[in-house]
Amino acid sequence: MISVSEAYDIVLQQAVDFGSEKIALQDGIGRVLREEWHGDRDLPPYHRVTMDGIGFQYDGVQGKSELRITGVAAAGDPQHVLTDLGTCMEVMTGAVLPENCDTVVRYEDVDISDGIARINVDFVKGQNVHYKGEDRKAGDLLVKPGTVISPSEIGVGASIGQHEIEVARLPRTMIISTGNELVEIHETPAPHQIRRGNVYRLEASLRHLGLSVDTAHLLDDEAEIKAKVSEYLTTYDVLVLSGGVSKGKFDYLPTALAELGVEKRFHRIAQRPGKPFWFGHHVEKETTVFALPGNPVSSFMCTQVYLMDWLRASLGMPLANRPHAILQASVDFKPDLTYFLEVSVSYNEDGQILAEPKKGHGSGDLANLLRGDAFIRLPRGKDHFEAGEIYPLYFYR
Repeated sequence: MISVSEAYDIVLQQAVDFGSEKIALQDGIGRVLREEWHGDRDLPPYHRVTMDGIGFQYDGVQGKSELRITGVAAAGDPQHVLTDLGTCMEVMTGAVLPENCDTVVRYEDVDISDGIARINVDFVKGQNVHYKGEDRKAGDLLVKPGTVISPSEIGVGASIGQHEIEVARLPRTMIISTGNELVEIHETPAPHQIRRGNVYRLEASLRHLGLSVDTAHLLDDEAEIKAKVSEYLTTYDVLVLSGGVSKGKFDYLPTALAELGVEKRFHRIAQRPGKPFWFGHHVEKETTVFALPGNPVSSFMCTQVYLMDWLRASLGMPLANRPHAILQASVDFKPDLTYFLEVSVSYNEDGQILAEPKKGHGSGDLANLLRGDAFIRLPRGKDHFEAGEIYPLYFYR
């Protein structure tokens, strides 16, 4: 049985590059960029008017408070020319600043009557003008590889003509539940059965990273498990199994995986929940296997702590520093295990994260996940954790 830190390091060391693919820009939200984006022209590409009002040449109107209006420059017009430097033009937000203009005064500070604009405020040269290339120059690196694409990147990509983009390919993923006691969610379980909640919980977690996954269910039949897992190892990049990895008489998965050539990296971690977690890799078929415990809190915790970060590392996403929270009530925990405790999260007026313990009735208490927002990681080596102590946090909500 290895420690949490050892298991986590092993999982990240097995990160896999799934290659890249080209997709339409509008499909890129949440994907990881695999190319550099450079500006194809200056940003903004012209001296841009930032307020509706009047534009003029600062030096040409010195000593004047009333200016004759000689034209209108609208957004989308080619550049106009101010020919008489002692006059002005009406200019609209987003328009190209007319040639020979360098200053804009907004309409709110001007009275206009009979083609004459009277300026009612003091002004400075260059005000309300967004100058060509002020933000970025043509050829500047705007977005780096490894960026997780957000609406901000979509907008920038559209503005520089990135209609097709190269992103990290998402792994072909299969989630497999096991056990004779499970039925589909639309079915009415018999008294000795439960619905396949784990699969939907795991699938929902992976969808946060943009994955589209397939699912399957295997009964506790050794021959069927071995045959189906062999098939899935050939088809998928990642297998996520739920159940069948503990020490029960019908927990066939560890033996089946070994016989199919999946190299075990570890089995059992000194943690609660999730002690029976099994992790391995099939070198020849390049398939990574996460065999999670069947208890719902265990499988969910292992997904949040290990699987999600493995996926982020494999896709080239940066792994952010883990936030820490202040424990709001004392906790006693006797076993010499790392304890991932469910907590609800709030914030105080100083911006600190506060974690209120929400201990349930063990790793089978799936409803207790509704009371919390995150797992807080309490280290092994002590059995009392005092309110006010600070520990790492794993958000799941």
